[in-house]
Amino acid sequence: MAGLAVQIYNGGGVFRVVSTKPMPGTQWIRALTNVGCRVEVCTENKTILSVEDILALIGSRCDGVIGQLTEDWGETLFAALKKAGGHAYSNMAVGYNNVDVNAATRHGIAVGNTPGVLTETTAELAAALTLSAARRVVEADDFMRAGKYEGWLPSLFVGNLLKGQTVGIIGAGRIGSAYARMMIEGFKMNVIYYDLYQSTRLEKFVTAYGEFLKSQGETPVYWRRATSPEEVLKEADVVSLHPILDKTTYHLINKERLSLMKKDAVLVNASRGPVIDEAALVEHLKANPMFRVGLDVFEDEPFMKPGLGELPNAVVVPHIASASKWTREGMATLAALNVAGKLKGYPLWSNPNNIMPFLDEHSRPPAACPSIVNSKALGLLVSDGKAESKL
Repeated sequence: MAGLAVQIYNGGGVFRVVSTKPMPGTQWIRALTNVGCRVEVCTENKTILSVEDILALIGSRCDGVIGQLTEDWGETLFAALKKAGGHAYSNMAVGYNNVDVNAATRHGIAVGNTPGVLTETTAELAAALTLSAARRVVEADDFMRAGKYEGWLPSLFVGNLLKGQTVGIIGAGRIGSAYARMMIEGFKMNVIYYDLYQSTRLEKFVTAYGEFLKSQGETPVYWRRATSPEEVLKEADVVSLHPILDKTTYHLINKERLSLMKKDAVLVNASRGPVIDEAALVEHLKANPMFRVGLDVFEDEPFMKPGLGELPNAVVVPHIASASKWTREGMATLAALNVAGKLKGYPLWSNPNNIMPFLDEHSRPPAACPSIVNSKALGLLVSDGKAESKL
């Protein structure tokens, strides 16, 4: 193992599965050992494992691996996994920008991810960043801890009121829509959104909530679908980013688009770091002290662009959007079940929007893989949706 520390569960298991990191909870371990897996968890005290580290973990025989989004899963690792007899890999994440899916497919290896458990948790963190930035919570906290507070002042840490303002959403999928609902219900904000696809459910929700408010004698909220990201940036008081990361969204927020935003706007990113040109953002924050940002992700993680960490109008947290106990344990369980299902020859789950049957600790999960992103390319069968057949 090239000196890498590991913890072993079910040492006599038929299948050898490696987890590159310890993961929260124990349900994921049981999901693997219940189907005859020997589970080896790397406990090495390294934040990010190198390709060489993971090659050592794979060794000469390995049936499957659970990895992390900080790792570089490309041709080298998938070739080694295939040579070792492997058939399955799963990210403990919904995203898989760190994975060369084409390389995995060439080697006949299924690639799993963990959608469906991050929606509300990520949206909540985006809402927390919004409040922290708008009301200058972190600045005020630092002020108190430094012993600078001498008494109430009329102009001390004056921030932005959210109630009745406009929230802009770029990327109105599950997470973006969940965030929008929180801001609409919590603060009666109006919403403008941009997405390639119409978000009918969000529109219906806002319309219905607006009618409810009107029936209570309150000012109704409204929604509008923008025709471009620029339209959202110009109009919104708060902008939250929830797009996928691809060549069309890389540096979606750049110097030119930042200049379109209101001088006292709040920008939030809990999606992917490279969606923002971080160097341009640093300069914009310096030039516009009333402009505020809340960031959970960064362009060159784990690093920040020079100067960002010193700016008082930036709230920065270390990629913790999914860091609730239920979500992280759920992610680990889904990742394990992707690997276990593939090793057992089970089909793909037919309803990726309903993963709750896999997370019930009091019953056995369905005999299916929760989510395999290259299932079509590998020709995997899809389950009939029946839950009678269990692992």
